[in-house]
Amino acid sequence: MATTQGRWDVPLPTGKSEVSLSAMSFLFSELVQYSQARSARSIVELERRLEDVGYEVGERMLEVLCLREKGRRRETRILGILGFLHTSVWKSLFGKVADALEKGVTEEDDEYMISDNDLVLNRFISVPKEMENSVNCGGSFAAGVVRGVLDAAGFPARVTAHAMPLPGTPAAATVGPGNTVSVPSRVRTTILIKLDRSVLQREARLAA
Repeated sequence: MATTQGRWDVPLPTGKSEVSLSAMSFLFSELVQYSQARSARSIVELERRLEDVGYEVGERMLEVLCLREKGRRRETRILGILGFLHTSVWKSLFGKVADALEKGVTEEDDEYMISDNDLVLNRFISVPKEMENSVNCGGSFAAGVVRGVLDAAGFPARVTAHAMPLPGTPAAATVGPGNTVSVPSRVRTTILIKLDRSVLQREARLAA
């Protein structure tokens, strides 16, 4: 008697698959426009919507990458999950490992930073002129991804995105109708992670 396979019976592909940069940029641009149209020109609302979408992506990325790369084993230590974000998650989503993983300046080991010197999502995004120096669309999405991965892995945290021009980076001139706007041609995006105290308490127990 023939049996039918359910979707959970189909093995997860383990080969390398990539989406073209143009397709990815187009999809993210459409997401930004969709979110912007529903944000009433509010920067806070736009960033929140992008972060919420990133959060859902992050939750699913953890499941996929654990199955594909780790044989169902999840990280249980702080440095392990941060390294997983810095390498596996970043490379799967953005095509390269993040440029830096650093500890924050607080006395407690509760703050960490993941930085990308040229976040691919920000390369082809256009926002209204009044928002262009205040909103970081790619950073908001990436912050949501990081928070989604951390929450799903059992590392609750507050995650925020910050952007600043790279030192020594020349400005790129954008010419509009009757005006010229100078903006940095490359921006460093930093994802700041502040872990919940319960995570630190668990880490202390595991280290004992």
